[in-house]
Amino acid sequence: MIARKLAVPAMAALCLFSDGWSIAGPNDYVKTPTVEYGEREIDFKSGVQRHRDGSTESANSLGYGFTPTSWWFTEIYAKYARPAGKRSSFDAWEWENRFQLTETGKYPVDVGFLLEIERPKDRAEGYELTYGPMFQMEWGRIQGNLNVFIQKHVRATQAFDTELHYQLQLKYRDSETLEWGTQALGNVGRWDHWSPASQQELKIGPALFGKFRTGSKAAIKWDTGLLAGTTNATPKTTLRLQAEYEF
Repeated sequence: MIARKLAVPAMAALCLFSDGWSIAGPNDYVKTPTVEYGEREIDFKSGVQRHRDGSTESANSLGYGFTPTSWWFTEIYAKYARPAGKRSSFDAWEWENRFQLTETGKYPVDVGFLLEIERPKDRAEGYELTYGPMFQMEWGRIQGNLNVFIQKHVRATQAFDTELHYQLQLKYRDSETLEWGTQALGNVGRWDHWSPASQQELKIGPALFGKFRTGSKAAIKWDTGLLAGTTNATPKTTLRLQAEYEF
């Protein structure tokens, strides 16, 4: 418990390094704060989004993750991207860490903390850091998630804004094999000076979730969403998919 209490200030201290606008990637997904000790996974994420000018871009990533402790999940993965009008190519390495700060179900809200460190192929972008709290609540069969993240670049030769991103998810847990809900991903712009509402990014839409057990400990877990942009600053449509093999 002491380690969990120290995780947030420790991670925040790591992020006090020292700003361009970034659109959420096509395969971005909603993070959750819970950690299952002993779990290992091979994780695949994919997404494609259509911009308002008719162009499309896509992104894919493949990673391996595990839980060194009962409160820490860590994953490293390779990211590939296909910008509009270009071929798909390697884009970045990313190291994701999720810390569970409260025991699952012990309090009305489960709390976690995220720290992601990305090293883009384009060294002019430096390192991209994403960090912030994750919250999960339950009301009967309904599960809600809210994440608030700061995203910034350090040691970059280009100029990037430090941005405030958020994620929302509501899920009705009908059965483990098939659940349904809605997801939303947003970006308000600079964390200390929000953009006008019409210039912020927000995409929202329906989502499906499922889990198929393939053994006593092995399972395939997936979720997909079809998200529509609500502002001119947001891609018109985004189709995303995440599939995990847990063992």
